[in-house]
Amino acid sequence: MAKKSGQSIKELESQFDNRLKEMSSQYEKKIYDLKQLLDISCSLCSTLEYETLIESILYTSMTQMRVLGAGIFIFDDIDSNEFHLSTNYNGIDVQEGVEYSIPFNDPIITFLNKTNTTFTVEDLRDGVAEKTNIDVIASLKPTLIIPLFQKRHMNGILLLGERIDLGDGVEYDDYDKQQIVNLAALAAVAINNASLMERSSMDMMTHLKLKTFFFSILTERLDLSITQNIPLSVLMFDIDFFKKFNDTWGHACGDYVLQTVAKIIKNNVRSQDVASRYGGEEFTVMLPCTNTETALIVAERIRVAVEKMDFEYEGQHMTVTISGGVSTFNVETNPVTSAKELVDQADKALYVSKGNGRNRISCADEGIIGRSK
Repeated sequence: MAKKSGQSIKELESQFDNRLKEMSSQYEKKIYDLKQLLDISCSLCSTLEYETLIESILYTSMTQMRVLGAGIFIFDDIDSNEFHLSTNYNGIDVQEGVEYSIPFNDPIITFLNKTNTTFTVEDLRDGVAEKTNIDVIASLKPTLIIPLFQKRHMNGILLLGERIDLGDGVEYDDYDKQQIVNLAALAAVAINNASLMERSSMDMMTHLKLKTFFFSILTERLDLSITQNIPLSVLMFDIDFFKKFNDTWGHACGDYVLQTVAKIIKNNVRSQDVASRYGGEEFTVMLPCTNTETALIVAERIRVAVEKMDFEYEGQHMTVTISGGVSTFNVETNPVTSAKELVDQADKALYVSKGNGRNRISCADEGIIGRSK
C-alpha cells in the first residue's frame, strides 16, 4: 500500500513539474510579446514619415502574425469620405484597374465600427445585410480583418493575408487575435499622429513639405546614411526670373507657376523621396540611397520636364525654366555630418548654375565641398 502511495506521489510531482514548466513557458512568451509590443510602439511612434510608417506597420504585422501579406485601408484625409487601400499593401495580389475603396458610410464600416475585435470575411457576410462592397475585401483573400481604432473612431482597416504554417496549424487562437488587436491599437495611434504631422508639415500653396519638416527628415536620414555607409543626395531648385511672372501677370500667375513646378517635381520623384518648398520660389528634394550620378539624372529629368511644360495662364502661354544644384553625402568623398551642410552645398551648386546662364544643373564639386567644410 505504501509502495503504491509512493508511486502516486511521484506521478503527482511529475504532473506538477510539467504544469509548472508549461505555465512558465506561457508567461515567458507573454513577457516576450509584451516587450515586442513595447519595441513596436517606440518604433511606430518615432516614425515621422507617413509612407514609411505604413510600410513599417505592414512589415510588423506580417512578421508578428506570420502571414505572407498585409494591407491597410486608410481614412487619413479630412476632405475624403472613403477608406482607400491605394498602395498601402505588401504581398497581397491586387487586380489592375480595380478601385479598392470603401465609402465611410458603407454598412461594412458601420459593422466593423461596433466592436474592437477581429473578423473574417464570413463574419462580414453574416453581419452585413447589404453586401455590395464585401467582394472588394474578399477579393484580397484576407485571413483576418482588424479595424484600427483611435479614441473610439476607426481610422483604418488592417487585412492579414495567407498565414504561414509552422507546424502548429494556420488558425488564429484567442491569444493571436488579442495580440493583433493590441498591435492594431498601436498602429491606429501612430497613423493618427503621422497624419496630423503630414498636414501640419505641408505647404498649403504647393502641397509639398515645409522647410522645417524637410530638415527634420533629412537629419534623420543623414544619421542613418552615416551609420550604414549609404549615399544620400539633396537637390535644390530655383525658378529662373520668377519675379517677372508676378510683375507681368500678377501674383495669382506666380502662384500658378509655383504650384505647377511643385507638381512636376513631385511627379518625377519616388514615394520615399521628400520634396519641400524651401522658401519663395526655391525647392529641395531629398533622395535616400542615391549616389551623385543618379541624383543628377533625376535633377535633369525635372529640369527638362519644367522646360517642356506649356504653362498656360489666362490664355497666356509661358516658358518656365529652373536652375538646380546637387550635393551627395558620401562617407569617403563628402562625409558631412549635418543636414544644413549638405543643403548649403546644393545651394552653392545651384548658384553655379545661375552664374553659368541658368536653366541647368550643377553638382557640388570638390571646390564647393572644400569651401563648405
